[in-house]
Amino acid sequence: MEIAFRAALIAWLASDPALMAALNAVVEEAPSRTALPWLALTASASTNWGTKTLAGREIRVALELNFRSDDPIGGAATVAAIEARVESLPADQTAAGFRVASIGLIKARAEQRDEAVRVVVLEYRARILAA
Repeated sequence: MEIAFRAALIAWLASDPALMAALNAVVEEAPSRTALPWLALTASASTNWGTKTLAGREIRVALELNFRSDDPIGGAATVAAIEARVESLPADQTAAGFRVASIGLIKARAEQRDEAVRVVVLEYRARILAA
């Protein structure tokens, strides 16, 4: 279920025209030759979250936004768009074999790397049940 959730989340993010207008890529893992800005689903982990009758997982994912900016709040609008899109992932994912029970932000972290490269990491927890 974790792999199916990762694929569904990446596809959901990449299908947003406004978000894609702000990004050069939405990918799994860090792209090797893509110009900034880009968004990657860099890590995930899952634990059992099933019931007596349904298999389920609690999946934690880390999304990493990399962009250039001299302004500390330069990527704020893009981060807000990513957050809104993740939290609006449709619950009905039966084509992928699961249903989303809940999804929410756990924590966010921002840092500056190199001269003007900034990174924002958004960590989410999704609880899903088999469809």
